[in-house]
Amino acid sequence: MAPNTPLLDKVSSPADTRAFSIGELRQLADELRAETIDAVSQTGGHLGAGLGVVELTVALHHVYETPKDILIWDVGHQAYPHKILTGRRDRIRTLRQGGGLSGFTKRAESEYDPFGAAHAATSISAALGFCAARDQDGRDNSVVAVIGDGSMSAGMAYEAMNNACETTGRLTVILNDNDMSIAPPVGGMSAYMARLVSGGGYQSLRRVGKSVAKALPRPLQEAARKAEEFARGMVTGGTFFEELGFYYVGPIDGHDMDALVHVLQNARNITDKPVLVHVVTQKGKGYAPAESAADKHHAVAKFDVVTGQQAKPAQTHAPSYTKVFATQLVKLAEQDPRIVAITAAMPSGTGLDLFGQRFPERTFDVGIAEQHAVTFAAGLAADGMKPFCAIYSTFLQRGYDQVVHDVAIQRLPVRFAMDRAGLVGADGPTHAGSFDIGFMGALPGMVLMGPADEAELARAVATAAAIDDRPSAFRYPRGEGVGVELPELAEPFEIGKGRIVREGTTVAILSFGTRLAESLRAADLLAARGLSTTVADARFAKPLDVELILRLAREHEALITVEEGAMGGFGSFVLQALAEHGALDRGLKVRVLTLPDIFQDQDKPDLMYVEAGLDADGIVRTALAALGVSNVAAKGRRA
Repeated sequence: MAPNTPLLDKVSSPADTRAFSIGELRQLADELRAETIDAVSQTGGHLGAGLGVVELTVALHHVYETPKDILIWDVGHQAYPHKILTGRRDRIRTLRQGGGLSGFTKRAESEYDPFGAAHAATSISAALGFCAARDQDGRDNSVVAVIGDGSMSAGMAYEAMNNACETTGRLTVILNDNDMSIAPPVGGMSAYMARLVSGGGYQSLRRVGKSVAKALPRPLQEAARKAEEFARGMVTGGTFFEELGFYYVGPIDGHDMDALVHVLQNARNITDKPVLVHVVTQKGKGYAPAESAADKHHAVAKFDVVTGQQAKPAQTHAPSYTKVFATQLVKLAEQDPRIVAITAAMPSGTGLDLFGQRFPERTFDVGIAEQHAVTFAAGLAADGMKPFCAIYSTFLQRGYDQVVHDVAIQRLPVRFAMDRAGLVGADGPTHAGSFDIGFMGALPGMVLMGPADEAELARAVATAAAIDDRPSAFRYPRGEGVGVELPELAEPFEIGKGRIVREGTTVAILSFGTRLAESLRAADLLAARGLSTTVADARFAKPLDVELILRLAREHEALITVEEGAMGGFGSFVLQALAEHGALDRGLKVRVLTLPDIFQDQDKPDLMYVEAGLDADGIVRTALAALGVSNVAAKGRRA
């Protein structure tokens, strides 16, 4: 049953909240929380983060004149309540569905989403850009960035804060601190102090004090400045942010509507230097199952609102690729004490929570800091360890400079486990692992593997462990394997060698990665049309199995490459090898199947691959078009 939301029903845009009393804002927050819970129960998605910022969301839209005032949510997975308040309530139950609302902020979706986000720690940098543009144009609108304490582990946030005071005097950063063990206790006194130090009276007194201090000898000026900052720091903990040039306010209870509204009103009126408002919230606030869950229901499947019980996925007999990676790595680490594992704030997502349970002293979670993770791994490798750096493909993009300079140029044996390769479904284009084949395969000396199934993944892990003279990487998708039998302890591949899976004579399909199963189905469909088809598993994008590629080119009319990646990847490498060896000079028909040259919106992964033409039917269409035959004509064609 839909929640009862009489006040929320009257809100079609944030402007409708600006005449509300504090009591009405509290009621609105309660109704907004109920609506968010009900919506996510039907769609799944990120729940805990949004529930933690309901009061903050209401207060921000009440105080600031959005969309004239710019409001940027870091990462964006906490923005579901924001979407409900900003005219998208009628579509909120399409979240993360095909053709529906994005699970993150998205510029094309609403004027209330001035900057799209889905990776951490971008908000302050983007906000500074808006501030500089505003100041250049002589406008007077406010700019607010909301960033979580987790994102503050990323260096980019501090780079932006370091630059802020030189860029503008009017910026508000909201530090949403939802880790209660970090912040000091909150309550009436801290809220009172926050209101006091952000108010005009205190600011005026502070400015008078500073003007008086300027008349003092220089040593006394510095002593007075530090005394004032450290005195406030003893109450607020804000000395560090003051040193970065921010005026620090907080911590305040992020669920106290009265305190939030008054502090935000004060912060909005500070124009002489950037302001950081430290807000302490509880992830999953107001929904008991989320509050009691270990991850605060960070990301959930569809669930029952009353019990919080999440819908169980369809049962399969195949383990997830992530679990296969982690299990194999644990087995190898039991034999080799030099193996260590690094994750960038994603221990459970990458499977390294399993490794950490077995080898806590050999597991390193560096926070949301992919650049640091890569160079940290390089340092480990340089001193004789065997680091496995497990980072989602889309997040490894953030550390690419370090992959090039700190790993590849020095030829250090860092092993990159690239989870979430290919399309990821509901998380959409920001989380799709589309580009790693091209950017990793471009690096001299890199070994790049694309296992075709879970057994092949186990062998790729073993191969990477055995490579000790250069960097290596292997990519694998989200989700379950295909159900093949797993070896007890996998044997390494022969470097740079693929395999023939099925022999034919007319069409050759060369697959890199987990499209092998669809390639085999395509071969069956082509055989039904009278076209004998070879299917090969490349295993490696670098070094290529050139001997295998030339054989396929020599013995078939058409060669089709298939990969779960963007153009400029495996197919391009194959074309270059064919051109270098003159294999394109004899009439060979070559087709390269990649992800389309667009950012595909979220949908079910199977449907996304159909759209991309990387399913069995899409491969068949490509083969028939390359041969210039129709379905009917193919029936009578025999190899």
